[in-house]
Amino acid sequence: MASYGSRVRQDISRWLAEGLIDAPTAQALRNDVEGRTSRGFSFGGVLAVLAALLLGAAILIFVAANWSAFPRVTRAGLLFALILAGYAGGALLKLAGRVSAGEAAFLIGGAAFGGSIALIGQMYHLSGDEAQALLVWCAGVTVAAVILRSAASTVAAVVIAAAWLWAQTWDFWSAADVPNEYLLVLAVLWVVSLWTGARAGRHLLVLSLIMYASLAYLRTEQLAIPILTALVSAAFFVAASVRPDGVERLLRLGGGAPIHGLLGFVAGMSFVQFAVMDQPAFMLAALITFGGSVGALVLGGRESRRLRWLAYTVFGIELCIVYLATVGTMLGTAGFLIATGLLLAVLAMVITRFERRMKAPVQGGAA
Repeated sequence: MASYGSRVRQDISRWLAEGLIDAPTAQALRNDVEGRTSRGFSFGGVLAVLAALLLGAAILIFVAANWSAFPRVTRAGLLFALILAGYAGGALLKLAGRVSAGEAAFLIGGAAFGGSIALIGQMYHLSGDEAQALLVWCAGVTVAAVILRSAASTVAAVVIAAAWLWAQTWDFWSAADVPNEYLLVLAVLWVVSLWTGARAGRHLLVLSLIMYASLAYLRTEQLAIPILTALVSAAFFVAASVRPDGVERLLRLGGGAPIHGLLGFVAGMSFVQFAVMDQPAFMLAALITFGGSVGALVLGGRESRRLRWLAYTVFGIELCIVYLATVGTMLGTAGFLIATGLLLAVLAMVITRFERRMKAPVQGGAA
C-alpha cells in the first residue's frame, strides 16, 4: 500500500497533467508534502532507536554481570558516566543536526538511568518495590525530556508510566486499588508531549487511558466503568468525525482520533458483554456493538481505510461472539464450521459492497 506522501505526489502529477493546477502550484505542493513527510516516519530513525535500545541493554547487562568485580565507588561512577554520556552525547548530536542519532543517545541515557536505580538500590540495600522504582525512573526520564526537548524520551516516559500502572495493578488478588495518581501523571506527560512535539506519545497516552479504565473495571467489577468508557469513547468518536479540525486543534494527534474512539468503545462494550453473557441484556449489548461498528463506517469510513478495516474486524469478531454465545451451544463441530463459513461469506460480501460504495464517488468525480 502506498504511503500518504506517495499518493499525494501521484495526485499532484495527475492534477498537473489534467490542467487543474499550474506548474508553480504543483511544485509548491510537492515541497509542502516533502517537508511534512520528512518530519514523519524515518526508517533510519527507527533503526537508530532500536540500535540504541539494544546497545543500552547490552551495556547494562555487562555492568550487572561484572557488578561484584568493581569497587563500590567505581560502580556508582560508571553508572553516572553512562547517563552523562547518553544525554550529553545526544545533545551534541542534535546540535550537529543528527536528530535521530541524538534521540537514540537520549534513550541510552534513559536506559542507563533506569538500570542505575535498580543496581544502586541493590548495592545500598534501599527499601522499595518495582513500582516505586518505575515511578522514579519515569520522573527522571520526564525531566530529561523537558530539559532536552526530546520526543523519544517523552515516548519512553509514557511507556514507563504505563508499566508503573500495570505493576501497581497486575496482582488481581491483592486489595490495592488502581492508582488514581496515574491521571495526574497522564496530564503531566500530555503537557510534556506538547512541549517536545511527541505526537506518538500522545497517541500512547490515549491508549493508556483506555488501559486505565479497563484495569479499574477489572479491579472493582463495577459495570458502570465500562459503560461510561463506551459512552465517552462514542461521544469522542462522533466529535472527531464531525468536527475533526476542532478535535485536532485541541489534542494535536495528527489524525487517527476516531480510531481511538472506536477502540475505547469496543473495549467498554466488550467488558459489558462478558459481564452479562448469560443474561438477556447480552443481545442488547451485542446490538449496540454492531451499531457502533456500522456507525463508525458511516461517519468515518470514507476518510480512513484503517478505520474501515478496524470496524470490519469488530463486526466480524462480534458475529463470532454472538454465535458462540447463542447458536454455537446448540450445534456440533460440523454445524459450527458451516455457520462460520456462512458468516465469513456474508462478512466478505458486506465488505466488498461497502468498499465499492466508498470508491464509487471518487471514480465518478475523476471520470
